[in-house]
Amino acid sequence: MTSEVKQKKTLNMLTDSPGRALFIFALPIILGNLFQQFYNMVDGIVVARFVSENALAAVGTTTALTNVFIAVAIGGGVGSSVVISQYYGARQMDDMKKSITTTLINFAVLSIVMAVFGLIFCDQILTALNTPDNVFADARTYLSIYFWGMPFLFLYNALSSIFNALGDSKTPLKLLIFSSVLNVGLDLLFVIVFHMAVAGVAIATLIAQGISAVASFFIMLRRLKSYKTTPGLAIYEKRLSLKIIKIAIPSIIQQTIVNFGMLLVQSVVNGFGSQVMAGYAAGSRFESICIIPMTAVGNAVSTFTAQNTGAGQTQRVKKGYRASYGIIIAIAAVICLVMELFSHNLITAFLDAGASALAFDTGVTYMQFLGFFYVLIGFKCCADGVLRGSGDTIVFTCANLINLAIRVIFSYALAPIIGIAAVWYAVPVGWLVNYLISFVWYLSGRWSRNRAI
Repeated sequence: MTSEVKQKKTLNMLTDSPGRALFIFALPIILGNLFQQFYNMVDGIVVARFVSENALAAVGTTTALTNVFIAVAIGGGVGSSVVISQYYGARQMDDMKKSITTTLINFAVLSIVMAVFGLIFCDQILTALNTPDNVFADARTYLSIYFWGMPFLFLYNALSSIFNALGDSKTPLKLLIFSSVLNVGLDLLFVIVFHMAVAGVAIATLIAQGISAVASFFIMLRRLKSYKTTPGLAIYEKRLSLKIIKIAIPSIIQQTIVNFGMLLVQSVVNGFGSQVMAGYAAGSRFESICIIPMTAVGNAVSTFTAQNTGAGQTQRVKKGYRASYGIIIAIAAVICLVMELFSHNLITAFLDAGASALAFDTGVTYMQFLGFFYVLIGFKCCADGVLRGSGDTIVFTCANLINLAIRVIFSYALAPIIGIAAVWYAVPVGWLVNYLISFVWYLSGRWSRNRAI
């Protein structure tokens, strides 16, 4: 029995109830991303508890930068997944398969270029980020090792996007669970037993991510053999590459600039010193966790939209979009309760009793304030998902850039006046404006006249 047949038995984006299809598809993505964040959190917890607060600040100050490179991988994955999903929905298997192999080749080249760039300019980047002297050496160590693992990062993200494009969100989940468990074990081994400090958590992540990426690659090769296609297909086709790039470039620009903007915000935070940096780093970890289910539902909407657009089922896309609101509201309510009731308990995972009061208060205040507003980013992600899945990337890219501009401008303009709180006061304002722009464009119906293939 082929993997395609197995997938149809459990989930079919083209025929299942839209709400059921979105929820079942999004759930493994949520769990997978939670596991990914789990081992990222373990990095922070191990560093904070077994190294020092300064070491946590060093890892935290690199997060915004590493997110830029992840954003390039994700943006490229968006372009490929839309094209692959639409070919899959239209049952044009030859072009679908060639789009997959073309994507993998493009990602391999891009990852090597990005890795070389990062290794060459590591010190200059950290200097530009206004990284304090007392955490500079640790930040450099962590970042340099991260760049060596860049090809694995890109390969895994590309393959995850491809699996999701085919309606399979379970395989990436299984690989992430394996990778997370391995990463935790290696963290503890390298830091506690071998006393490798910041280098230990970086190497642990590199090894775990590398093994997961290689395993993903071989699973995908087996999956491709299960689809009936014309013998002797080319593994790279310029025509398909151009289609992918046409959608990927706006997404890469949007993702990269947004995360570059977060670098600017991190620079504002750095100006308040290492204690505030540690608190902000801890709070940001929980923000990343809370955003996971929202982006997962948005990704589900994107895949749902792409497959149904390929099949010519526009009305079904609209039903799926409406169904996504119920899922988002339920998730946002749970997040709000957890953040308001348990933020003090949660923050101690990163900052123990010996941590400074300023670091502790910064993290708790950040978490409690944003707890009320995650529903906004959920609505934003779903509206963006429809536009992205249809191949209409320009408007949602502009909306996200405006979101970024608001966050950066507010942070720089208000931080000298009201302090570090300006950094998170700007967040819900940006989310709201982003959502309204994407939603108004959705209501216009112009997205439904787009098609990537």
